[in-house]
Amino acid sequence: MENKIVVEHRSRFGFEKTVELLVADAEKREWKIPAVHDLQQSLAKSGKDVRPVKVIEICKPKYSGQMLELNDERIISVMMPCRISVYEKEDGLTYVSLINAGEMASGLPANIARVMKEASDETSQIAKIVC
Repeated sequence: MENKIVVEHRSRFGFEKTVELLVADAEKREWKIPAVHDLQQSLAKSGKDVRPVKVIEICKPKYSGQMLELNDERIISVMMPCRISVYEKEDGLTYVSLINAGEMASGLPANIARVMKEASDETSQIAKIVC
């Protein structure tokens, strides 16, 4: 069964190259990169050994501004910024996953649903450059 909320793609590239390409493409599309979290490194500090995992936070003021400028839309701030996860599985291959915010937004107020779908569609385009 295909998960419609969390989407996973296999990258054609290695782990670090995938992260590099995703960050570059997001920046080219005028997304900001507030942080890249290295979860492998963070967990190693607690004695946990996991395969490489990085979570790239991306934010585009065009979308976030539309959702934060009105009181009723500010509730969605809990889901900001958007995230793209890059990780390696036991098969040694690199994968990319992201939330399908457009699918998740169905049932929310129309403005939120519209903006989340636009942001989600563009985030999916970014992810597909490595697949």
